Amino acid sequence: QVQLVESGGGLVQAGGSLRLSCLASGRAFSWSALGWFRQALGKEREVVAAISRNGGTTSYADSVKGRFTISRDNAKNAVYLQMNSLKPEDTAVYYCAAKEVAIVRMLPSSYDYWGQGTQVTVSS
Repeated sequence: QVQLVESGGGLVQAGGSLRLSCLASGRAFSWSALGWFRQALGKEREVVAAISRNGGTTSYADSVKGRFTISRDNAKNAVYLQMNSLKPEDTAVYYCAAKEVAIVRMLPSSYDYWGQGTQVTVSS
């Protein structure tokens, strides 16, 4: 089992940056692939970025490539999302998720464990 808690969301102007953190409890964290997802009001949950168990492989949604970076620190049971050049369309609740597999997963339905989410609002 993995329990996930996100932090770092907030209100930022367009062009600004935020760094989201997700801290995990449970020994399965280091065995898990991890992902960041987001859900805007009235829209379906979508993938933002994902990272493999050992951190060697990452994958991004086209809409965030070149702006967002996912990373993990297995010693700290943490996964991060560095978000730069934020746009109003990045406004959403951001969730981290875990799946006890080695390789990257990009579909929300692939993940077993979810955090409660953190709100990111980008003003124009």
